[in-house]
Amino acid sequence: MSGQPFALTAREMADAFGGVLGYGAETQPLTTVSIDTRTLVPGDLYVAIRGPRFDGHAFVAEAIARGAAGVVVSDPAAVTATHLPVIVVEDTLRGLQEAARVIRRRSGSTVVAITGSAGKTTTKEITATLLARRFTTFRNRGNLNNHIGLPLSLFELHSAPQFAVMELGMSGFGEISRLVSIAEPGVRVWTNVGEAHLGFFSSVDDIAIAKQEILEGATSTDVFIANAGDPRVAARTGGFPGQVITFGVDVAADVAVTDVQSRGLDGTSARLSLRGDVHAVETRLLGTANLANIAAASAVALHAGLAADDIVAGIADLAPAAHRGEVVRAPGGWVVVDDAYNSSPSALVKALQTLAAAPGRHVALLGEMLELGDFSDRYHAQCGTVAAELGVALVVAVGGSPARALADAASAGGVRIVHHVADSAAAAALARSLVRPGDAVLVKGSRGIRMEAVVAALTEGAR
Repeated sequence: MSGQPFALTAREMADAFGGVLGYGAETQPLTTVSIDTRTLVPGDLYVAIRGPRFDGHAFVAEAIARGAAGVVVSDPAAVTATHLPVIVVEDTLRGLQEAARVIRRRSGSTVVAITGSAGKTTTKEITATLLARRFTTFRNRGNLNNHIGLPLSLFELHSAPQFAVMELGMSGFGEISRLVSIAEPGVRVWTNVGEAHLGFFSSVDDIAIAKQEILEGATSTDVFIANAGDPRVAARTGGFPGQVITFGVDVAADVAVTDVQSRGLDGTSARLSLRGDVHAVETRLLGTANLANIAAASAVALHAGLAADDIVAGIADLAPAAHRGEVVRAPGGWVVVDDAYNSSPSALVKALQTLAAAPGRHVALLGEMLELGDFSDRYHAQCGTVAAELGVALVVAVGGSPARALADAASAGGVRIVHHVADSAAAAALARSLVRPGDAVLVKGSRGIRMEAVVAALTEGAR
């Protein structure tokens, strides 16, 4: 598993891109890549990508001036005079993807690929954190999980880590299929199927079909980490040619979390069964959704050979990532659950359930959930009704007509104080006048609504 750090020569890199080396020394070593001159580091190989808004060929001269070690172009005319390696390909994006696969194979790393409608980023972070207790481990940064971000991440495998944990995102059919063909994962993790991106599909069943692409190309040596608690995932384990390891919360599974006890905003305690070997665990991460993420990551770690004691200790050390369930105690005397990174109907319901278990008056500042298409108003209204049923005292819904549908349903369900505002700036201004000492405040919404502005307003001086 894995090997020594390496670099491809300019000739090898041209072959990896499926292109021709036009200029420069064939033996020039090339390792890291960049597609953006604003973040290019001297020594990067600059790849000129054509996108919907910008054509990277317009910035070739700037890339060279900033210290690029070479350039990859589909239009040789974009390069004037240079002594650096110039690789000419028909399609720079396709070349980037092909070269990334070459780097991935050369690295010898075991690639763990994670997909799901919710929790994949958190599962990626937990998995990488557990594996890093024993193995050299890389994880793709942020959400570099698409047809451009994943190849850029795979180029980092020139350091030859033992494990590479990669998140795979999608918004349509065929996207995960392409990512899997590039990453060639040895371990495939499918967290769940939910309503996220429903605006791009006709049904949740279609989302499951698209997510199922993570199983494509698997061989008898590959491993499938499958959520036994999600019927759409569990139904697709039968035809997998390799080993299947199941996980779940309060279900029969190879790695199972049971006897869950909420500790409010201090986290959760439970029992973790690792193929029948049962351990008491505690985590600062909130809610049952995170317990499922922990179970998935523990299944990967168990397969990798991590000792049970290491897994249990790693779980205890986990801390929430930024804007993903962080608990912030504000100077004003209220507690904020900062879950502003993203949202979906199922994730919001679970977050509201976590809020309901906290002491104090319950306040929910909720941004619109995007990409739900024709189902948007219905799901927002359902979440407003859930907020009322759970006894939330104050709801601020942020966004367009779907947010208003949430607010109307919350009010109809009996929430005493309900507001609807157009954007996060208005919500931030309003929040400080509504929240009072002793409150437990949930802030959650889709990325495009920018609910972190509300968090900033409520937690000023706390961090």
